[in-house]
Amino acid sequence: MRRREFLALSGVTLAGAVIGGYASRVNARQGATETNASQPMNAAAYRALRRYAKTPFGDIAYVERGSGAAALFVHGYLLNGFQWRGALERLSAHRRCIALDLMGLGYTEVARRQNVTPDAQVAMMVNFLDALAIDKVDIVASDSGGQAAQLLLVRHPARVRSILLTNCDTEPDSPPAALKKTLEWAHAGTLPERLIAPWIADKDRARREYRDLYTYPTNPTDEANEYYFPPLISTPRRRELVQAYTIGLEHNPLIGVGPLLKHSSVPARIVWGTGDTIFSPAGPDYLDRSFGHSMGVRRVEHAKLFFAEELPDLIAEEARRLWRMPG
Repeated sequence: MRRREFLALSGVTLAGAVIGGYASRVNARQGATETNASQPMNAAAYRALRRYAKTPFGDIAYVERGSGAAALFVHGYLLNGFQWRGALERLSAHRRCIALDLMGLGYTEVARRQNVTPDAQVAMMVNFLDALAIDKVDIVASDSGGQAAQLLLVRHPARVRSILLTNCDTEPDSPPAALKKTLEWAHAGTLPERLIAPWIADKDRARREYRDLYTYPTNPTDEANEYYFPPLISTPRRRELVQAYTIGLEHNPLIGVGPLLKHSSVPARIVWGTGDTIFSPAGPDYLDRSFGHSMGVRRVEHAKLFFAEELPDLIAEEARRLWRMPG
């Protein structure tokens, strides 16, 4: 499917789209329950589906739903695969949907002496796919997961069938300036105490401090908080790993990827929340110019960084179109 055909099918233009029903609900600041056709699976159901793939990098936690060609969902910073629960529900009829937990985040059990840098994350993902006997995937990724997805694409292009990115790092904007204070705390060894532990102790505080990351003030929900944050500081080793993951983002791993993205023939789609204050508003157009086979940009008016968790219907719609599935 050529770019023009894709844009015609999705009913949007490269200049940016206002999302009918989605945008009106975002503008009205309604809760996420009103934007979705059905509630996403809860944490207990998601936890029951969790499995571990043994790799040289450790036992990689993941949840899988569906069958057929595989799609890999890569989460954002301090989150885990639970971010994609709604998308997995909606897309499992079309793909073997797999959401993993990156090393240093979530429930993945990292091998001793294993580093958790962006380069290591990419190598881990290749080993993870091998462990699951998967040759090629459609990638859906967000935030720092989008950084890892771009690296996977340029280093292992034969493993990627398509790529769908929401707000994430780009070569000129990695790491984003907003990460500066977090990096300082990680270097000082105080990140768990300064940032994560207070969120666990006071969930309302977590929502206040996440107001620039989630579109709706009800997020992260208490349930999501309890699934995302406690494993990050549950042991001294995990406290070290989350700080190491953070420090690993400091030196831009995307330097030099531009020409490699330009030469890629993999279909790429960018879905970008315009309310994001973390990444540069120039990010979506930069990615659109960078990908050799870009299928254009869809802008989600007023949506913030982690909108993919809040609007799974929209993500499923875009993924199905990118995968040439009916709407």
